[in-house]
Amino acid sequence: MRDSGLDLFDPRTAVMDSDDSSSPSRGPDPDFGFAFNDSNFSDRVLRIEIVSDSSSEARAESEGCQTLADWAARKTKRRRGDVSKKGNDALDITNCPEEQILDCQEPDGEDSVGDENHDEEEIAMIEDSPSGDEAANSDDSNWSEDGSRVMRVKTLHISSPILAAKSPFFYKLFSNGMMESEQRHVTLRITASEEAALMELLNFMYSSTLSTNTAPALLDVLMAADKFEVASCMRHCSRLLRNLPMTPESALLYLDLPSSVLMADAVQPLTDAAKQFLAARYKDISKYQDEVMILPLAGIEAVLSSDDLQVASEDAVYDFALKWTRTHYQKLEERREILCTRLGRYIRFPYMTSRKLRKVLTCNDFDHEFASKVVLDALFFKAEAPHRQRTHAIEESTSSSRRFVERAYKYRPVKVVEFELPRQQCVVYLDLKRDECANLFPSGRVYSQAFHLGGQGFFLSAHCNMDQQSSFHCFGLFLGMQEKGSVTFAVDYEFSARSKPTEEYISKYKGNYTFTGGKAVGYRNLFSVPWTSFMADDSLYFINGILHLRAELTIKR
Repeated sequence: MRDSGLDLFDPRTAVMDSDDSSSPSRGPDPDFGFAFNDSNFSDRVLRIEIVSDSSSEARAESEGCQTLADWAARKTKRRRGDVSKKGNDALDITNCPEEQILDCQEPDGEDSVGDENHDEEEIAMIEDSPSGDEAANSDDSNWSEDGSRVMRVKTLHISSPILAAKSPFFYKLFSNGMMESEQRHVTLRITASEEAALMELLNFMYSSTLSTNTAPALLDVLMAADKFEVASCMRHCSRLLRNLPMTPESALLYLDLPSSVLMADAVQPLTDAAKQFLAARYKDISKYQDEVMILPLAGIEAVLSSDDLQVASEDAVYDFALKWTRTHYQKLEERREILCTRLGRYIRFPYMTSRKLRKVLTCNDFDHEFASKVVLDALFFKAEAPHRQRTHAIEESTSSSRRFVERAYKYRPVKVVEFELPRQQCVVYLDLKRDECANLFPSGRVYSQAFHLGGQGFFLSAHCNMDQQSSFHCFGLFLGMQEKGSVTFAVDYEFSARSKPTEEYISKYKGNYTFTGGKAVGYRNLFSVPWTSFMADDSLYFINGILHLRAELTIKR
């Protein structure tokens, strides 16, 4: 068959273990469970040598991982041990005409799996191993190279076509140096902590089922499936873990799996579910500020990436990201690295106020080049026409940063044009969606972000309220001054709105007012129509589902 140019089991020439297990054209995987460890349906023998873990890990294994916290603690210990062993992880392979030994202890929990060249290199080394007699006569045959003693050995009858069809790892193992008929034995060497997971994995490769259903055990099988490249088992574990109750601890653990696992397509639905859980739980970051402040980087990224984050404005997101980074990274170089390469992509600078953008340019925690770019992009976006802004948002909606996608801010973004001469003046544009207006009924309010004139902070607020005679609901628009205290400020103001059929801004109300801190002024029925007429399908004021409002403020001489 090799002469025909097509190897049915070669993952490079055949679609092995398709990730689309839910495809309607694909039936359920055949159940070969009857053949598991049955010599009548097997062509090779798998010898599993189980070596001891470190003493502390061995004690933990004897007690078992009952909770995710136990599993996470064991993983952390194993990672520390991997770091200490790094550089001393020469592959332990002993070969004879009827047997080859492959040491499958994890050399590095992060990068050992999925490296195709690494696997080929390991298997190629079999040819250079000592002969069977040399291995048999060695006094050290019961010891691995890192000094771990072989505790026990399990022997299984296996079918190489079944394993090769499920796993590129086993395909390469069986097709590289084992084609001779007399070579029928393969030895894998694993640690004691991997034994139960490997047995579950091998059984799954025959039956497509798992007997375990706890999160720690499923995570062990997931790690084993990643090591031995069994994508279908990774998908199955991912699906079972998603069906278990999610907690902040489990979600963070799923996001902290080794990079080789996180990068696998089969695990993406699990990590996506973990991110969605964290984003939903902590969408009101002001309510859970203490909890959010102690989240690790992966958790804070999940929270800040959400469109549904309940914040006053994007300025608050920027301030929180800066506070979190300063808390977790004391060195300036580390803060710059995290902000510019990780968290900065989740801050939606185009929706920040101009005053806050000026602060970004002078903030020492950001690299100057990065700060200049994001601020310039934000200003260009603000200068765009609304339909161009919506186009940018649609184009950006599929990216991870979603920087042009507007969140559901408590304070609505505004566009401000300021003039210094001949008088201090500003023109403020506020757009509200039809559903935002509908949600105001019967007595709701929505506020704009703050804007400034003559050094004083102002805001707009849109209301659903009763008219002056309290006979019907209507749409009202008000202008307020932020600062409280004894400051007085005289302002001329004018409210306008785009109206059909011309779609030009038409003046609706003019007035003047001497503000004192915390006061607001406006008009209870801006359009002089009842709420039902304002919200009707044939309303004159919604253009493509958007209500366009404008306020002009001028400081009185």
